[in-house]
Amino acid sequence: MAGVELQIEDKIAWIFLCDSEMNVLNHRFLKEIYNALVEADKKAFAMILATKTKNFCAGANLREIEALSFEEAIKWFETYLDVVRLLRSIGKPTIAAVRGYCVAGGNEIAMACDLVVASKNAKFGQPEVRVGSTAMGLGVQILPLLVGEKRARELLLTGRIIDAEEAYRIGLVNRVVEDSEVEKTAKELAKEIIENCSPQAFRVIKSGLNSWTQFAMSNYEVARDLTAMVWLSKEFRERCDEFLQKKKFKPREFFGITR
Repeated sequence: MAGVELQIEDKIAWIFLCDSEMNVLNHRFLKEIYNALVEADKKAFAMILATKTKNFCAGANLREIEALSFEEAIKWFETYLDVVRLLRSIGKPTIAAVRGYCVAGGNEIAMACDLVVASKNAKFGQPEVRVGSTAMGLGVQILPLLVGEKRARELLLTGRIIDAEEAYRIGLVNRVVEDSEVEKTAKELAKEIIENCSPQAFRVIKSGLNSWTQFAMSNYEVARDLTAMVWLSKEFRERCDEFLQKKKFKPREFFGITR
């Protein structure tokens, strides 16, 4: 797998994201992540998503997204959803070991994990609103349940990026450690679970936790289709170009519903 390295050690699967410096998500990369998770499920008791680059994941590859047809966008989003659904539903501990940027789809993948260990240099957020996308891959649904509605509204509606300490303070991550301690701490958490906890009880508790958050995920198909339509819009494609060319975003009119 070109963009993913899978290593099994002490019954723990390390899934290293190493596709690019920012690990932006394209269709091929998403399939590789999913396939690595499936393979890890067969061979390990716990899974740690980490990175061998400076950043965990900076979200979707905008160049690829803006070139998709509606049908291609549906397939892209479904492939992405395969990854987050598997992370949420798998009956084994999943831990994100995060350094650098963990934003947009990257933050959603981290949120889909059971636990998040962050380096002090990590950055988190859902900046999709700035480029005209939706954050409906998990951000809109799950972020309010993790950090509270008002904090989630601020992050989602402004696209603000926060540091690891603030992410810890609002409940988005479990631990903040020195950069050199990220993998070690993630491994310690994984071993604490697999060496001391009942696999059956763990699976049932995780399913129980998912049962109340699953209500927020019941609009997957609507989120997928609406996002695909947004990706086809002129405004999204213009803002993608502005972002990728590092231009200042052109101000646009906000429309209300009253007459």
